Amino acid sequence: MASMTPEGPLIPPRPTRIAAAETPRAAMASPVVIAAVIIAGLYFGREILIPIAIALLLSFVLGPLVHFLRRVRIPRLLAVGLTVMLTMGVVAALATLIGVQVADLAGDVPRYRATIERKVEGLRESPVGRITEYVAGIGRAIHEAGAPERGDKQADKPAAEPGAEPEPKPVVVETRQPMPGPLETAEKLLSPALKPLATAGIVVVVLIFVLMQREDLRDRMIRLAGSSDLHRTTVAMDDAARRLSRYFVAQLALNAAFGVAIGAGLYLIGVPNPVLWGIFAALMRFVPYIGAFLCALFPMALAAAVDPGWNMLIATGLLFVVLEPLVGQIFEPMLYGHSTGLSPLAVLVSALFWTWLWGPIGLLLSTPLTVCLVVLGRHVDKLEFLDVLFGNTPALTPVENFYQRILADDPEEAQEHADLILAECSLSAYYDTVVVKGLELAARDAARGVLTVEQKSAIRESVTELIEELAERDDAAPEDAPTGGGKGVCDREDGVPFAPKPPTLPEAWTRSGAVLCVAGRGFLDEAAAAILAQLLAKRGLGTRVVPFSDLARAKIDAFEPGPAQLVCIVSLAIAGEPTHLRRLARRLRQRLPKVPLLVGLWQADDVATAPTAIPAETHVATLRGAVEAVVGMVREEGAPGRSARTPEPAEA
Repeated sequence: MASMTPEGPLIPPRPTRIAAAETPRAAMASPVVIAAVIIAGLYFGREILIPIAIALLLSFVLGPLVHFLRRVRIPRLLAVGLTVMLTMGVVAALATLIGVQVADLAGDVPRYRATIERKVEGLRESPVGRITEYVAGIGRAIHEAGAPERGDKQADKPAAEPGAEPEPKPVVVETRQPMPGPLETAEKLLSPALKPLATAGIVVVVLIFVLMQREDLRDRMIRLAGSSDLHRTTVAMDDAARRLSRYFVAQLALNAAFGVAIGAGLYLIGVPNPVLWGIFAALMRFVPYIGAFLCALFPMALAAAVDPGWNMLIATGLLFVVLEPLVGQIFEPMLYGHSTGLSPLAVLVSALFWTWLWGPIGLLLSTPLTVCLVVLGRHVDKLEFLDVLFGNTPALTPVENFYQRILADDPEEAQEHADLILAECSLSAYYDTVVVKGLELAARDAARGVLTVEQKSAIRESVTELIEELAERDDAAPEDAPTGGGKGVCDREDGVPFAPKPPTLPEAWTRSGAVLCVAGRGFLDEAAAAILAQLLAKRGLGTRVVPFSDLARAKIDAFEPGPAQLVCIVSLAIAGEPTHLRRLARRLRQRLPKVPLLVGLWQADDVATAPTAIPAETHVATLRGAVEAVVGMVREEGAPGRSARTPEPAEA
């Protein structure tokens, strides 16, 4: 309730409205509206867009042939005409061959019908048919059990009186349509073929114009994409043309080979019209997923209708069962995996989407159209989400994958991820290129305050468990590592272990605790120190991990250094050189004045001031630098003419 003043009631001030930090911007609705408009345009304009899409995709296939004819000094108009005529000739020849085979098959349908009837009769007399008849008899008995009740209801109706007149019978009226004229008959016969012929005509016309003005269309696309970045636009178009050409050529060759193999197999089995079914199998393999089932269904049905027995049907089924998985699971991944750049989920989703939009034609065009979208997303920043959603490249980098797994507290998946990378990298390279950088992401999130105490504890436990699992693995380069080119996480040059084991090791450096790996105060510094200790131990050095708490001011006097030859302070100092590291170095200097000190600030934002801020003999900024520095000191100690330095007593 507002208080009163002499001037009137006191009006409380209007509260200040502050937008939340995570409030989405109103502009987020704009992409949704644009996507809806594009999808609506694709759906309602399919009558025009489908022929244009087919012509554009065919231009990618026929473009190399036109280019070849142009190189042999044939004029462009003649080269385009020869290419289009050759294509139309191949299509017409296949259509004619299919028509002849279908007409031949239709003449034998009555004979096949008699064979099928005999097989049905045989099935009825078989044990399976008897069981089916028995089950059907039980159903009829249950159905007839309610018949008396209906009969009683009919008996309850009053009978007609003797003197009543019979009901008049209904008059049958027959309506006849007039005989259609010649124009109506021609319209009924030609109307089913007019639409495909019109579509084919549009495809041919658009294809000719695209092949004739290919360079002009390319320049216009560059202008639309942005002429300021000619390099990226040109690379995108070349990449799209190259991928689509490889995809079509590989798919055409593979499907043609599959059709030839199916036709030859059906010819040997004895199935009629093997040429028809070979062409049909080759065409159906262009349809994703259901094409393989359809190309096997009709030959198997024909084999069942031709052979009085079941041997031909079984042999035909075995032919498809052997060839289809062989082509689909072995040859297709080898060819299409390098041709399309699509993930398996993208192929499925694109097939469903384009079938919903454009029907069966969309099913045939789904994969090449999605390839175009993925290539555009790979080279155009605003369309990058298409490459992320449908491309076969990993959505996350190996470093991000590692961090996501330890953040989700899933050390088993982290171990599986490590096994995949270690198949092409050495252990030290894996630690240097993946784990340390993943720990940097965790340290930066901790510095921003987005990690809870439970998450920090889970990350620390997951990393510790992973390091323990890798303790038994040798730090050696895999024999089948990539030869270069950056195909994996690291190529052969970067995947070999760095700082190999010295040929001779002084005895003082092989004792347990010769190298003290001291962790900083960060929640992941102890894990980083354990990684360094593990890599040094694999090179024959005696190591020991010392937590930061053991070297606190109240405990430094009770600390037992043992046979320490070197002290390595390790910290993921993201924000530069923390003050606590400087104090830690001073305490260690006072406790072990004769032992060299190495300070490693890994993944620090600014390490330029570390050498002057932290007193130490050696400063490094990477895991590789730390291992190489320690191994270098060991080589100097073991060099001829050098005597091993004896460790100072703990009281020094």
